[in-house]
Amino acid sequence: MKKGLLGRKIGMTQIFAEDGKCIPVTVVEAKPNVVVSLRTPERDGYAAVQLGYDEAKEKHISRPELGHTKKAGVPPCRHLREVRVGADDLQGVEVGSLVGVDIFSTGMKVDATAQSKGKGFQGVMKRHGMKGMRATHGTHESRRNPGSIGNCKSPGRTFKNKRLPGHMGNRRVTTQNLEIVEVDSGENVLLVQGTIPGSRGGLVFLRPAIKSTEGKRTA
Repeated sequence: MKKGLLGRKIGMTQIFAEDGKCIPVTVVEAKPNVVVSLRTPERDGYAAVQLGYDEAKEKHISRPELGHTKKAGVPPCRHLREVRVGADDLQGVEVGSLVGVDIFSTGMKVDATAQSKGKGFQGVMKRHGMKGMRATHGTHESRRNPGSIGNCKSPGRTFKNKRLPGHMGNRRVTTQNLEIVEVDSGENVLLVQGTIPGSRGGLVFLRPAIKSTEGKRTA
């Protein structure tokens, strides 16, 4: 079952390749994920594996989730995530088994999904990269404004999806086709080339790249 793994973003560093090239990498700590439950087409209408990550104390888990993990015979987990798989991929996967970093290999392409950094309410220059207005020739208090956003009498309204000030960041973001530079099974660490969304300590979900030429995901 090589469909996904939950981990935690440690931060960024750099390593040097054999040819002397400097490669920026993101360090992801991915302790073994436990299989909490299985979804089968016969019972649930689809095939999936539910992974649990980061063991937690019982007092920090809600009662429904606590009962769910106790029924599976696994320790309570802080994070649960379902991973869609093919029906054939469920064979050989048992509840309580562990999934580690060894499902990935050096040079493999992955997609990284995480919660981006929240930046609060921002204007159009920071949020959308707009130029803003000139600061000369009688421009007053409008240097960072978006300018005219309305229309004439017809239709007499502002169209939806107009690029305007608003909440920035703090949303689920996926960065595709990142290459795994190194896999450390002993320390449960992955070195992924490039940047991964989110702040240090944030939850990261890694899965084989859907657009990779090495082999596409089926789910």
